[in-house]
Amino acid sequence: MSKGKLEKFAMIKEYENCVEPTMEEVMKTGIDLKGQWNKTFFKNNNPITVELACGGGEYTVGMAEMYPNRNFIGVDIKGNRIWKGATKAIKKKLNNVGFLRTRIDFIANCFAKDEVDEIWITFPDPQINKNRRRKRLTNKLFLSRYQEFLKPDGKMRLKSDSDFFYEFTKEIIIEKNLEILFDCDDIYKKYIPQNPNSQLAKELSLKTFYENMWLEKGKTIKYIEYKLANLKIEKNEKLF
Repeated sequence: MSKGKLEKFAMIKEYENCVEPTMEEVMKTGIDLKGQWNKTFFKNNNPITVELACGGGEYTVGMAEMYPNRNFIGVDIKGNRIWKGATKAIKKKLNNVGFLRTRIDFIANCFAKDEVDEIWITFPDPQINKNRRRKRLTNKLFLSRYQEFLKPDGKMRLKSDSDFFYEFTKEIIIEKNLEILFDCDDIYKKYIPQNPNSQLAKELSLKTFYENMWLEKGKTIKYIEYKLANLKIEKNEKLF
């Protein structure tokens, strides 16, 4: 029988690999670990990868196993999901994994300038309804927030089943003249079979709960990798 939500939430507060800041911290003062993730949390100087809307942490944990000399932080607001990923990391005895329970709206108050080397976004809600476009995790507003803490040569990495979200993201990239490092609209047909031994293929072959679900329904999986170095937001520019 699965543990109840309240019990899981209590366990998160005790887990050393979990951080659960208050709303006061994330909205106003910034969390204590801002600028201190390497020194205080991981106790090393290894590169940091952040996975936004990490769900059950499949990518965060999978990448941490693949790269023991890198640090990985999964971010999600759902306590039940954080518990799954954090518990999995503990059972695997992974010391290069952390989980941050907070709203992505306030992510810039959780990391300092140039603190993060890359950002993964895996199977986000595409927020197709126009009234929800401000919630799309690759809109200009969110990109401007990521730019505050992503290194200038850092990577944005999106993996999605949604044609809508993939095309929306590409439109923003083209509009803002951002550098595309890699782009494939069907990784399991056009890239992985042709490059099975490449490091990127190994990374893309990791599957989340949602990815397995979409693959069973016959959806194609898209992936795009790009940089924010050229991102410039004009005053009074529409961000959604």
